[in-house]
Amino acid sequence: MEEQVFGGEHHSGRVARPLWTAIKRGMLGRCPHCGEGKLFRAFTKTVDKCSVCGEEIHHHRADDLPAYLVIVIVGHIVLGSFMGVEAMTTLSNVQHALIWVPLTIILALVLLQPVKGAVIGLQWALYMHGFGGEKDEFEPHSQA
Repeated sequence: MEEQVFGGEHHSGRVARPLWTAIKRGMLGRCPHCGEGKLFRAFTKTVDKCSVCGEEIHHHRADDLPAYLVIVIVGHIVLGSFMGVEAMTTLSNVQHALIWVPLTIILALVLLQPVKGAVIGLQWALYMHGFGGEKDEFEPHSQA
């Protein structure tokens, strides 16, 4: 089965880019274009451009989406687990806090970089925010 591609010639005359491959590469912290170069220079700071293929990455606009997605994912995991444990055991509030607070923090830290990489891969595959060669026309909110 061939991978489905989006944002390509049938939409805009541009070459189609493989969506799931780009997302997977981003999740692994690799350049969404070549899959070889590093995507991050620090925990959540991206490189300006890929050291292998030269793909510019500095203009990505992941913004707060990775954090929101991590909150949703961790919230579902922790809340579902908490409810299951609460239904089957009689732990005290302190015991619950000792389990769920560290688990929440660890899961959030573990997931943040891969989720941000996936969002950047998605943007690259869909030619979003400068990944298509055009200038991003974002205008900040003006104060009236």
